[in-house]
Amino acid sequence: MKYRKLNRTDLTLSEVGFGVWSVATNWWGVKDPDAGVKLLQKAFDLGVTFYDTADTYGNGLGETIMPQALGKHRNEIIIGTKFGYEWEAHAGARTGHKELPQNWTPEFIRAACDASLKRLQTNHIDLYQLHNPRLSAIQQDAIFETLEQLKAQGKIRWYGAAIGPDIGWFAEGEASMRQRHVHSVQIIHSILEQDPSRKFFPIADETDTGLLSRVPHASGLLDGTVNAQTVFPDSDHRAHRKREWLGTSLKKIEHIKFLTQNHNWTIGQAAIQFCLAQPKIVSVLPNLTNEPQLAEFCKASGMRTVAAADLRHLEDLFDSNFGLAPEPAEAH
Repeated sequence: MKYRKLNRTDLTLSEVGFGVWSVATNWWGVKDPDAGVKLLQKAFDLGVTFYDTADTYGNGLGETIMPQALGKHRNEIIIGTKFGYEWEAHAGARTGHKELPQNWTPEFIRAACDASLKRLQTNHIDLYQLHNPRLSAIQQDAIFETLEQLKAQGKIRWYGAAIGPDIGWFAEGEASMRQRHVHSVQIIHSILEQDPSRKFFPIADETDTGLLSRVPHASGLLDGTVNAQTVFPDSDHRAHRKREWLGTSLKKIEHIKFLTQNHNWTIGQAAIQFCLAQPKIVSVLPNLTNEPQLAEFCKASGMRTVAAADLRHLEDLFDSNFGLAPEPAEAH
């Protein structure tokens, strides 16, 4: 495992991090908490030091599972968690994947931080992130004044923004970096999803902001786990996308098979190195659900980088929609 420093902080993160949502929710991942604990522990054994979670994952399980799995290693790992959703007040009322109400008041943020500290059984949060903030939230001075107060109190060390929940959200990412000077921005970036992520890279250079890249395997399309016969259970978030998405995406993948020809790496490892080719991407957060997959993805950190010519070709393929007819824009 290799490691990178998060810009403008004293945090050093593993190039491959662990998105804890995969062991804390029933949307897509490990359903058994005991298996989730073992997977987190195995990740630590393989050199993973960055764990990205949120208070809303599994209605708190995404945080309580951390001390269960890695409590004795607290000072050896970096924990990032998120805030902003009123999940406790709506825990029993949520239907499907419908987004919950958000609350950005100083009182709510302070209470959410204290609750996260209690669930994590720690006295500080290394990286505290706004969870899917809209531009209207990023423009509120009170939010960032509160974060600075929490930082001064030692409850959080640094703060950032996790942009989402779907791809897009350029204005939010730009404002987070240029106006709020956050220490990290979490984005979606993959061979199949390069917009608007590529537009973030020069801004991150300009502002010296570290980027965290989630979903590097485009929801399973780039790790060999999804094919034309795949049927997603109703609890899986991919089941709610149009079926055309899968067929079109599989056609695109045909154009990138050159990445694994005559190279001793899997498409899943190449997808991770595609992200790590960007110097401002500090850590990549693949979806981890089993030990063979974990070992495969962690090994990618120590592999050679994607050649510059191949990177340019992958960008050109994306810009031409992989030779397919233009797709209609999705509403986010």
